[in-house]
This record gives sequence, structure tokens and C-alpha cells, in this order.
Amino acid sequence: MESNKLGSPIKAVLIRLDVQDYIGLRFTYNEVVWNHIHKLEGIHWSETFLCFYLPYTSHDLRRLLNYCRGIVWVDIKNLPPGFAFSSKEGNDRKGPVRKKTAFDKLRVDVQTRLLDFRKWMEQHRYSDQTIKNYINHLSQFFQFTGDADIMTLNAEDVIRFNHAVIIGQKLSISYQRVMTGAIKLFYDQLTDHNMKVDQLDRPFREKTLPIVLSKSEVERVILSAGNSKNKAMLSTIYSCGLRRGELLNLKIKDLDKERNLIRIEQGKGRKDRYVPYSEKLRGILKTYYEKWKPKEYLFEGQGGGKYSERSIAKVLEHAVVQSGIRKEVHLHTLRHSFATHLLEAGTDIRYIQEILGHSSPKTTMIYTHVSSHRIGEIKSPLDDLNF
Repeated sequence: MESNKLGSPIKAVLIRLDVQDYIGLRFTYNEVVWNHIHKLEGIHWSETFLCFYLPYTSHDLRRLLNYCRGIVWVDIKNLPPGFAFSSKEGNDRKGPVRKKTAFDKLRVDVQTRLLDFRKWMEQHRYSDQTIKNYINHLSQFFQFTGDADIMTLNAEDVIRFNHAVIIGQKLSISYQRVMTGAIKLFYDQLTDHNMKVDQLDRPFREKTLPIVLSKSEVERVILSAGNSKNKAMLSTIYSCGLRRGELLNLKIKDLDKERNLIRIEQGKGRKDRYVPYSEKLRGILKTYYEKWKPKEYLFEGQGGGKYSERSIAKVLEHAVVQSGIRKEVHLHTLRHSFATHLLEAGTDIRYIQEILGHSSPKTTMIYTHVSSHRIGEIKSPLDDLNF
């Protein structure tokens, strides 16, 4: 094993962008390593995965290893088992052997249709996650239908897929709903096909109740978060009822101390909204800011830029374990708990709906636009916690 001159190694992992596989490079921020990797020919930066990446070929992996030799050790054990160097230099540029995805197995004409659909979704500003899910689900469906012309497929083919794959493999209702939505949207953009989208019904949603923490349990989780940065992130989610992505997209300029508001820019549904900025949260963020000194985003990674989704999930996971709470807690649990505690305190459900950013009356039953002035006067449940 090659010695590592600068502490933590670079971990080479498989990432997938635009239905293509790449070698992602993850490492603890170090200025020397960062500058060294940044200069590697053919390297790119992914905002989605917050890491550098290279083409998924053994040739590029060999270039990376040679380039880093004597500077930092590159750990490749997390790459798929099929990723191996060829014994013949002539085969080296063909890349690694890997298991083909559903998209890879489709005919070229079907792949072309899906790529055109992807461009259509991008143009209409669908989220990256929605685009990824729809392309993956459609690839599974068209792989199931085999050599059939996709223009001749109909609702009966969808039913066959549902019974053979979704029900047969006991996949979730959520998976089936996404699949149905993807098929509907895909065929809505085509003409001269046999798919009658009005015959495609989504299954009923599972009516499950969200897990909610008591105020004392929220307090235990936050106190168990560790350093001031972790404490500040979890406190902000709970205090404002934020989604994970909304927290990570927050910028310092979004904090309005004069109006007691935090601006949430382009949340789910691409809508802006305001949430309360509580007095206790101000103190927590002040302590955090003085030590960590973020530059643009309220919470930044070690190399700058947005804090990663995976890392914030790990922060909560660690805090829950340390707190001794045995409930199944996710980041969204803090959002559910925030809304429940407001409701229990007598806050009008219309204000809660506005703060959470719900647009559908089915979500909160009542939809009424609430002015940002009134939202700024709402007392956050975080102010009741003793720490």
C-alpha cells in the first residue's frame, strides 16, 4: 500500500451522472490535495455529488494513480469488483467490465427517445431528482417490454409490468406511483402512440402517520449533535421546519434579522417563502458563525460550497444514537415535529401551511396565503428549549 503523505486518502467511488458512470473522488479537504487534483487533465467537479470526477475507464484510473503517486494515496477498494486493469495495454482503454444498467440494455432508438425526454424535462426545469427517477423507472419498464415498439405499448402492458415486477417483487406503492407518473408524462409528450394515459391510475397513497418527537426528545437530539455547527444545522431544521435541501441551500444573505424572517429561495415546487427566525436560533447561529465563519452558504463543507446531503444525514444519525432515542428518526422527522408542536401550541393551520411551503390543499387541507409580516411574529417552538 502506498503511503499517504497528507493524512486522509482519496476514496475513488462510482457515481452516476446523466445515465453515465464516472469515478468520483472523495477526500477530506486539504489545500495541497485540492490544488493538485484540480490541475489533473480531464477532471471535472460535480455539484450534485460535491466531488471531483473522471471518466469511468481503467485508463483514467491509471492516470489518476500515477498523478497522485508520492502525494496522496488513492483508495480504490470501493470501486465495483469488475473494475480492474487489463493485462494487455491494448485493452486498457476499453475501460472496466461492469454490470449494465437497464438503460444500457435498451435499443438505441429507445435510448434516444429517453434522452430526448430528459432534455424536455430539463427545459421545463424539473428537479434533478425527478429527472433521474423518471429515466430510471422508464428504463426498467422498457426493458421489461423487450423488443416491442414503444409506440405500440398500451395500458395492458403497464398492468403486466405492475403484476410481474412491482407486485411480484413486492416493491413499494411509492415506486409504483413514480412509475405511473413517469409513463404518463413520457407519453404525454409523444403523438401517434397507443398508450391511453387516462387509463393509467396511480395507486392510493399509503396513509401512514409521520413519526414525531416530543420537545424533550428534540432537545436531547440537538444536545447530542456534538459541535456548534452540527447543533446549528439541526436547530435550524427544527426551528424553521425546513427540508434537507432547503437547509443546505440557505445563504447568509437569506437571514433577515430586522424582520425576524429567513428567506427560503426556490424550495420544493420552485417557490420562494419566508419562515420565522427565532430569537434562540439567532444565538445558536451567532455562536456557530463566530467559530466556523462561513463565506456564502450558511453551512459549508470543508472545501467551501454547500454542505453535503450525506453528511447532514450522518450528523443526525449520530445525534440520535448518542441521545438514546429508539424511534426511527430522519431529517424530515424534525420538520414533522416542528409542525406538530406549532399545531399543539394553537398556531393556525394556515400559517403552518405557509411556513412549510405546502401548495396543495390536500396536504394541509386549507390553503390561504399568509403575509410574511404575520409569519415573522410567530414564536418558534425552539424558544421553549432549555440549552
